[in-house]
Amino acid sequence: MLATVCLACSVASLKSGTSERFRAPATEEKPAHSYLGFDRNVYPGDAALGLLRQTFSFSGYWLNFPPGEKANTWEGRRDAINAIGFGFLVLFNGRLDRQLRSTPDPKALGSRDASIAVDAAKNEGFPLGTVIFLDQEEGGRMLPEQSAYVYAWVDAVNASGYRAGVYCSGIPAKERGGSTVITANDLRDNSDERNIAFFVYNDACPPSVGCAFPKVPPSPSQSGVPFAVIWQFAQSPRRRELTSRCAFHYNADGNCYAPLFQKGDRVEIDVESADSPDPSSGRH
Repeated sequence: MLATVCLACSVASLKSGTSERFRAPATEEKPAHSYLGFDRNVYPGDAALGLLRQTFSFSGYWLNFPPGEKANTWEGRRDAINAIGFGFLVLFNGRLDRQLRSTPDPKALGSRDASIAVDAAKNEGFPLGTVIFLDQEEGGRMLPEQSAYVYAWVDAVNASGYRAGVYCSGIPAKERGGSTVITANDLRDNSDERNIAFFVYNDACPPSVGCAFPKVPPSPSQSGVPFAVIWQFAQSPRRRELTSRCAFHYNADGNCYAPLFQKGDRVEIDVESADSPDPSSGRH
């Protein structure tokens, strides 16, 4: 997924936060540790999973058509991914603001899309309690129709026995008058204490180091959003205006490629760190 900043939204919309930080259930206190993961819009193929697993603890998994795609190639792949030991980052593609403005009731649409997400999660074999992340591509302060849609989606997913998360910007966006706002903070601050897990993107260098695969991954809190549980710190292709200081970590064509693959078999990816090797708790 390649997140974008909606110019109209950044003038009238992006959010900052205060809902309780999501934590996966734990039976005992464990030392803080972060884990590497990846996501991409197109399934990499069964043959690629072994090499990817040598570097990454978890994989993105789309429940509907990813952004810009006309099919969902992840459908039916859960068993193969689970069998090789990956954790899951379960994703559902949400609506752009232009789509929400053309519907008479964004709140009702959010509830309907939540039902679609929940049904897809059940069909794919994800257990109750799995966190489903709504892909909110546009950054900036949330406009009223965006907030109505997102919170209705969150409420319906949480009521279903699954758990709601949101993928959104962790990058400060400038507004008229010189102030800045971070979408994740805006969503959290106006959430009325809804239980939401936050997966943020911030590929700006710094804090990101670009397309890198450190043995000790950065904590999601280093994204600039302290309550984030997942941080996407590299995207394919790189956004040149944000990544000039870490461009040397990306391929010459601008993409971030998974390590270990031969040139002809390269797999372009987005890269994340998470507090858990199974950030959606989708394995069990």
